[in-house]
Amino acid sequence: MMTSSKFWSSLNIKRSLSAAAIALAGLTSPAHAEDREILNVSYDIARELYAALNPAFVKQWQEQTGETLTIQQSHAGSSKQARAILQGLKADLVTFNQVLDVQILADRGFVSKDWQTELGNNASPYYSLPAFLVRGGNPKGIKDWDDLIRDDVSIVFPNPKTSGNARYTYLAAYAYALDKFEGDDAAAQDFVGKVLKNVVVFDTGGRGATTSFVERGLGDVLITFEAEVENIRAAEAEGAYERVVPPVSLLAEFPVALVQKVAEERGTTDVAKAYLEFLYSKEAQEIIASFNNRVHNPEVVAATADQFPEVRLITVEDVFGSWAEAQETHFGDGGTLDKVFRN
Repeated sequence: MMTSSKFWSSLNIKRSLSAAAIALAGLTSPAHAEDREILNVSYDIARELYAALNPAFVKQWQEQTGETLTIQQSHAGSSKQARAILQGLKADLVTFNQVLDVQILADRGFVSKDWQTELGNNASPYYSLPAFLVRGGNPKGIKDWDDLIRDDVSIVFPNPKTSGNARYTYLAAYAYALDKFEGDDAAAQDFVGKVLKNVVVFDTGGRGATTSFVERGLGDVLITFEAEVENIRAAEAEGAYERVVPPVSLLAEFPVALVQKVAEERGTTDVAKAYLEFLYSKEAQEIIASFNNRVHNPEVVAATADQFPEVRLITVEDVFGSWAEAQETHFGDGGTLDKVFRN
């Protein structure tokens, strides 16, 4: 098994990425050009994705404006990142994995109230879904959500209190149970409680959960975004891990937004907006799909169709009404998640 440094080094090599490449991309503009810098505050497991996107945008921006641009990245659990911005982290833009974490910024005046209509697909340039990573040969025969409540199965995924990634997993399991038990909420709570009891460690973010599963060898199954599942599988030795996409899962959108309050203060509104719009371009969508995220560009969708197994995706709105309602019912203090944890 690879060490942690070798694992992520391998992933970066396969993507032809390095911090040096990002830096060099911003050092080739004419001497008279201005130096600009923006900070993208993002979710935990998006490091490699945005490290791949940044040089492409830096090059485009330089060609269009003659300006030298440096893009800094910050990564942690999505909810933790939102709190950090409220506490003073100077983010020019956010690329999160959960609507609630952008909305709290909008509610506090950092982001436009109309942020979800300012960019396509509800301001989500790509999407994914909770999926399973199992060890080579799938020794526990894990194929669906029902397998996660078995006594002989141990699970790794982050803490839903700190991770948008984990909230998708929790809600996906809950929605599956509601469907299975024909809307019986008590039965759904019992089902999700059994899933949570099988979790051997609740890390604060998705990358910590990946490390616990891959490097520490904890658990029989890691539940995380499909993109992370496939990126890990591809980076490790052939046959070391397998991807399992359950027949039914939850649509996981990745909302992005301009942090208007900060960008206006820093004079970066123009470049931060251009960066967000770039994420919808064919070039960016190809890069995003190469990291096993599902995208919206029709040409890229057609070209990558064989990459993604068929799955019936349900939405938070379908089952829980809205993210705001899900937050109040499940994730707020004293909500269903707290009750399930206590039982």
